[in-house]
Amino acid sequence: MTDGRTLDALDVALVAALREHRRAGILELARITGVARGTVSARLQRLEDSGVITGYGPDIDVRAAGFGVQAFVTLEIAQGAIEDVRQDLERIPGVLEAHATTGSGDVLCRVAASSHEALQQTLVDLNRSASVVRSTSVVALSQLVPWRTLPLLQSEATRDAGRSGMHLADGS
Repeated sequence: MTDGRTLDALDVALVAALREHRRAGILELARITGVARGTVSARLQRLEDSGVITGYGPDIDVRAAGFGVQAFVTLEIAQGAIEDVRQDLERIPGVLEAHATTGSGDVLCRVAASSHEALQQTLVDLNRSASVVRSTSVVALSQLVPWRTLPLLQSEATRDAGRSGMHLADGS
């Protein structure tokens, strides 16, 4: 959690149940995890309030949505221009995410496009930012491990929470 506490087994079990049963309501989540409806409701509220759960919207596969060409682009930017670059990147629809980084580059972007020509245009748009000094791109051929969080959460969850009847994500 954001206050320094780690997630416990019930928190992780709820996240796992939400991932597996995306449309489940509070009552169904209580049945799946084996804890009271009020407990599920309070835990979910705490996970939302602390910023661990950030939303319930649909996950979108950009490849299935017609944007099958993806690339990672490293940007070297002018000193102190991170806010200007952030604003420029937000205006480019093909930029899926961008992170300030350490190392030889300053910003790492993940971009998607419908074709190689569209990717080229996105790269041109990235380089139009007055704050971008240089960019280097790498085209992604395939995804080996999709975005995931559950294995990380499970690896660090404390086992000392919930009730004796709680069903954990790993089946124990």
